[in-house]
Amino acid sequence: MMQLGFASAILPDLSLEEVVQFAAANGFATVELMCWPAGKAERRYAGVTHIDVIGFTQEEAARVNALVTSAGLTISGLGYYPNPLAPDQEEAQVCIDHIKQVILAAELLEVDVMNTFVGRDWTKSVDDNWPRFKEVWAPLVQFAEDHNVRIGIENCPMAFTQDEWPGGKNLAHTPAIWRRMFADIPSDHFGLNYDPSHMIWQHMDYLKPLREFTDKLFHVHAKDVRIDKHRLDDVGIMATPLEFHVPKLPGLGDVDWGQFFSVLSDVGYAGPVCIEVEDRAYEESLESRKASLAQSGRYLKNFMP
Repeated sequence: MMQLGFASAILPDLSLEEVVQFAAANGFATVELMCWPAGKAERRYAGVTHIDVIGFTQEEAARVNALVTSAGLTISGLGYYPNPLAPDQEEAQVCIDHIKQVILAAELLEVDVMNTFVGRDWTKSVDDNWPRFKEVWAPLVQFAEDHNVRIGIENCPMAFTQDEWPGGKNLAHTPAIWRRMFADIPSDHFGLNYDPSHMIWQHMDYLKPLREFTDKLFHVHAKDVRIDKHRLDDVGIMATPLEFHVPKLPGLGDVDWGQFFSVLSDVGYAGPVCIEVEDRAYEESLESRKASLAQSGRYLKNFMP
């Protein structure tokens, strides 16, 4: 049976204890906990640290698990979404090293998924990024295997703003690239954290991958998006994507969630579905962000047993 939860990035002002308390009080079953390095965020939804994995111990893992279990919840995965293929090698190495720390924390917590981005040098083509992708990710996936943790790669292109243009900061955003990734690094510990909204604004079928990549669906994000056709007609698809689309709460965009859950259930998916809030209309206060999660939860429960 699928488990409904949310990604904790939208609640940076709450402690881990407060996040867990909120989740339990609002009928959620699971939470994806953010594990960024402590410090200032460089972009929206980054830099959130609900578990500090640096120096994380077995005793701390026991405390976290006791807190979560006592609330009747599970941890769907640990989240950290940097650019481990950044053109600045020093920056990239910091990301790679921290991904390993998140994997080690997941092992201690007995959480079998950590979610992240593959990364990309956004100034280069996919082919020109590929040798470095294999050089970085083959040992990372082996490291995850060695510690019995699966890596779920989110399919966000990370190509929203001028500093991410034109290629975006995450290679893994199309089925063609996923096939190539999984062929070159074949592993049961290397899969997807699938978000249908990113397919919508790329003008792609968001249901077809659920059937083709069923065995690679490790984790699912529930985020919606609205394409504004009048803006698209004005700026065209060569514009930066935020010029013609808007991230929305589930049910307020162009994803048909009935169809989405229908296909998820058809393919036998029984993992977490975590709401990811990036809707600016709900971000003016902590209370409105909490309300956005509660609203999204009520809506999505209509499609889940």
